[in-house]
Order: sequence, then C-alpha cells, then structure tokens
Amino acid sequence: MTDTLATTPATTTEPAPRAMLHQAMRPRQLVMMSLGGAIGAGLFVGSGAGIAVAGPAILVSFLAAAALVVLIMRMMGEMAAANPASGAFSVHAENALGSVAGRTIGWLYWIQVVIVIAAEATGAAAITAASIPGIPQWAAALFFMVVLTGVNLVGVRRFGEVEFWFAALKIVAIVAFLAIGVAMIAGWVPAFDSTGFANLTAHGGFAPTGIAGIAAGLLIVVFAFGGTEIIAIAAAETSDPRRNVGRAVRTLIWRILVFYIGSVLIMVTVLPWTSEDLVTGPFVAVLNAGAVPGAAAVMTVIVVVALLSSLNAMLFSASRMIYSLSQRGSAYPAFGRVAPNGVPRNAVLASVAFGFVTVALNYVRPDKVLPLLLNAVGSTILVLWTFVAVSHLVLRRRARRDGTEDALPLKMWGFPYLSYATLGLLAGIAVLALFDTAARTQLIATGALTATIAGACWLLHRRQTVRQP
Repeated sequence: MTDTLATTPATTTEPAPRAMLHQAMRPRQLVMMSLGGAIGAGLFVGSGAGIAVAGPAILVSFLAAAALVVLIMRMMGEMAAANPASGAFSVHAENALGSVAGRTIGWLYWIQVVIVIAAEATGAAAITAASIPGIPQWAAALFFMVVLTGVNLVGVRRFGEVEFWFAALKIVAIVAFLAIGVAMIAGWVPAFDSTGFANLTAHGGFAPTGIAGIAAGLLIVVFAFGGTEIIAIAAAETSDPRRNVGRAVRTLIWRILVFYIGSVLIMVTVLPWTSEDLVTGPFVAVLNAGAVPGAAAVMTVIVVVALLSSLNAMLFSASRMIYSLSQRGSAYPAFGRVAPNGVPRNAVLASVAFGFVTVALNYVRPDKVLPLLLNAVGSTILVLWTFVAVSHLVLRRRARRDGTEDALPLKMWGFPYLSYATLGLLAGIAVLALFDTAARTQLIATGALTATIAGACWLLHRRQTVRQP
C-alpha cells in the first residue's frame, strides 16, 4: 500500500503474496481489539502496586503515563492511516531510518509479544488453578493456548468478533465498577460509610511519599499501557484504514483516559491508600467495602478474561509482525504465506510456539514461570515507543518537504514540539529506571537484547546487499 508519508524512493512496502490478508475487520472490532490489548492485568491487579508506592499521587503517575501513551498513539495513528501495513511501526521505521532499524524493532517487538503471550497464559492458568481445585496449572495453560490458537487461525472477522466480546466484558466490568464507586463516594450505598474525598489527603497528604513516590509509581504504571500499538498493526486488515484508524485512535484515547484514571481515582477515594487490600486486589477491595456480593469471584473471572483477551490480541499482533518480517526478507519465507481464509497460519503457529513451551515449564516449576517471563520482557516498550517517535519525526518532515503533509488523513498535534516532548518523556523514564534496581536490570537487559538483534539484522542486510547484482 502506498501513502503520503512514503512517496520517496526510500519507501518500504510489503510485497504482495499469492494470497492476501483480508481487509475484513470492522471498525468496532478494531477499537475493541486495541482496548483488549491495553486493558489487562496491569489495571485490574498492577494498579495496587502503584498506589502502595505513591499513595493518591499515583493519579499523577497515571496521568503522565496516559499523556505519553496518547501522544504515541497519535503518532502511530498518523503513520498507520497513511501507510497501513501489517508490520506497522516496523515498516514505518524502515521507511524512515533504514532496513536495519525497521527489522530490529520488528524482531524486538515480536520477541517481547511472544514472551507476553506466555506470561498471560501462565497468569490466567495460575488464577484458574488457585480458584478451581483439581485443575493443574499446566492443564489450564494448555487449554487456554489451544483455544486461542484456534481463534487466531479462523478468518480475521471471526477473530475480531471474539476479541470484541472479550473486550466488551472488561469494559462492562469497569463501567459497573465506576458506577458503584461513584455511588459509594456519594453516600448512596448503605453498607459503606462515605468520607467523601477525604482519603485523598487524610493519610500523609496527597503525595505522602513525595516526588520520589510519583516517579516510582510512573515506572510501575507506564508498562500497564502496553498493547495500544495493536491498532497500528490491525490497520492493514480493516476496510478503509485511512478513515477507520483515525476514528479508532480518537475513540481509544478518551476511553483509556476514563477507564484508567477513573478507576484509580475511585480506588484512592473510597479506601485509604495505606489499605493492604488495595495492594493485593484493588478492584475487589473497593467492591468488598461496598458489600457487593460475590465481588472476589466476579473479579477473578474478569481478571482471567482480561488476561485471555490481551493474549488473544497479542497473538494476532505477533503473527502479523513476523508475517511482515518474512515479506521483507527478514524471516523464514514460510511465515509470509497466507491461507485461503486470509490468515498467515505459519506465522500464527510460530508466534504461539513459545507459549506451548511454557506449558511444560508450568508443569515443572509453576511458581517460577511468571516472574521469569515478566522480567524477561523488561523495558522493550520504551525502545518501541522511541522508534515510533523518531520515525514519525522523520516521515512527517519528509511529507512536509515533499508537499504531501496536507493530504495526511490524521495528524499529530503540535508537530514537532509535542514529538520532541514525547522523546523527552521517554528519556526521563529511562533515567528514572537507572535509579531503580529492578528497572535498571531490565533496562540493561533490553539494551543488550536490542543491540544483539540490531547486529544480526545488520549482518543479514549486508549479506542480502552483497548478493544483489
């Protein structure tokens, strides 16, 4: 596909295979799939860890992280609407920065997502095994992997419908939580003695741990927004992507702000931030305070659904990325083949393979698998977002120079100032990570992995260049 951002000879596109990916995903499915990737256990469970280190000021951390993600999404949306490709930001980076950069970020993203798939299957299996006696963790993980692999092997419209309802269940749960929380704060729930907004300042002030706590909270919550990039990858399989991507980005932005910020505001308003229950299960803690019957059981189901929804969306994005890499000569050619139903089946199976390996690990050491996988993912999302911002700067300037900027169907606000501000925020988060032991280790590991992939991509590019007549 061609685009206004990619009108120079340096443009990279994906060669047309014998069978094509189908542009069958509906706009509502595109929006909900992106929400499914973004709203996962990071909100339902991980927000409690942020509250524990920052207190009510975790709202500032979430606002900063949300602002960063909104800017990144707008950049990705601009590039995806102009050049919808299954490789998304990998293709855009190749157009902007060259073959090595594009392939490096493509492989880094694929590795990250494959690990996340395994981690989410493990997390969902662990919760299921703990909730239903007699079900081994490995068996639950195997069941989830088999079912969602099957979902990803059907046509994209059917896949999109499954993900639509997965995400819809999460959204209904969040909306219900927000409604119950507002009723509790307003004093409309007889079983709860409301203190209004006093909890925001009553226990050491709004920011009881100061700027350091807000910074530590930012390091925790920023990774909860990973998954929003799926909207750029799925753009290639939606009808009229130039129109639908822009609509989806605008819708997704305000929904993420309302769901994330609104949920956390309810948590720190209803209960003191010092409550131990908030750390272990913030949603359940609030609902229990309001004497909502069956709150723990309901939220257990919702968290499992959230993990499986995210797993489903991530498997889609991983398969499309390695498909794109294959189309550009950077992965095994078989991964670029498309079945008659428009699904790159080999790419799906390659992307899910590591998840099945973790089933065996769940059988051997079920208590060690999830922490190991989460640490391995590290800070790759920061590298990805940095590539997105730099690629956008280059491509937008190229469009301005070529006189095609006005034809862009979706534009980043305040260019180039907000683009530079985004890079500044990313650099600030990286600096903060250097002062946190766990985050520093992950950042160094991510840097080493990125350098290794870049070296391999450079060698491949050099060999392919030498072979050309």
